[in-house]
Amino acid sequence: MANDTTTLTGRCHCGAVRFSATLGDGFRSIRRCTCSYCRMRGAVVAMAAMGGVEILEGEAALTRYRFHTGTAQHFFCARCGVYTHHQRRSDRTLYAVNVACLDGVSPFDFAEVPVMDGINHTSDTGQPTRRAGTLRFVPTD
Repeated sequence: MANDTTTLTGRCHCGAVRFSATLGDGFRSIRRCTCSYCRMRGAVVAMAAMGGVEILEGEAALTRYRFHTGTAQHFFCARCGVYTHHQRRSDRTLYAVNVACLDGVSPFDFAEVPVMDGINHTSDTGQPTRRAGTLRFVPTD
């Protein structure tokens, strides 16, 4: 598969946090997750390599949340509460970027989004990451 590097700008809801994200494989890496936190957050994410997320404004407004093993770092705006990105637990060299924060992109732009099994996380089971299903968006006419 050819490399499809895409660099986009993004922001949180209130605009306090502005960033750029270089998606190493464009939107071919989109996904959701079934772990307890991602299930509640509900974001569609795309992957950026380490150094692929650059905070342009508002770094002081970013806060982070860690849970379970404390390995993954989930970043969100302390003012509006919107999740912008996180450093992944299963591959700490990758950041998952909330596509809804990217300028001109909506999670509803994707007809199908793979859903990964985060309940049975590969770091806990030692097994390869399992696809749990597919989230589909079918617009009404």
